[in-house]
Amino acid sequence: MILGMSISTFTLVHVVLSLAGIFSGTVVLFGMLSANRLNGWTALFLVTTVLTSVTGFFFDRDHLLPSHVVGIISLVVMAVAILALYVYRLARSWRWIYVAGAAPLVEAAVSSGLSVVSFGQSIDGEVYVVSLGGTLHKVVPVP
Repeated sequence: MILGMSISTFTLVHVVLSLAGIFSGTVVLFGMLSANRLNGWTALFLVTTVLTSVTGFFFDRDHLLPSHVVGIISLVVMAVAILALYVYRLARSWRWIYVAGAAPLVEAAVSSGLSVVSFGQSIDGEVYVVSLGGTLHKVVPVP
């Protein structure tokens, strides 16, 4: 159980948050490219991206994984982007700091050659990967 949910339910919540972050981030990125600030979409992107990173830390692991490092970096970048947007209102150099922080996270998620949205391990030790399209794949070791 994680936060009162079964592991599979919690994983589903984590994946849905991740997909919502990718989708809303794509909308925000297109808004940035067309000089159109989309406040609601931006808030959704920031909230779901932060929650995706935070929920990733609740999965049971006994050592630091690459996904944890990515989550830490993402949270630091998102904290700076949120500060730039909501505290400093994109004034002066904070505009570029926001764009430099938020846009690469969106672009990396959308254009990743791996197209992996999330991954996890079942209680039985089986590893699963969720692709950008939402398809769940079981990772099978090659003998």
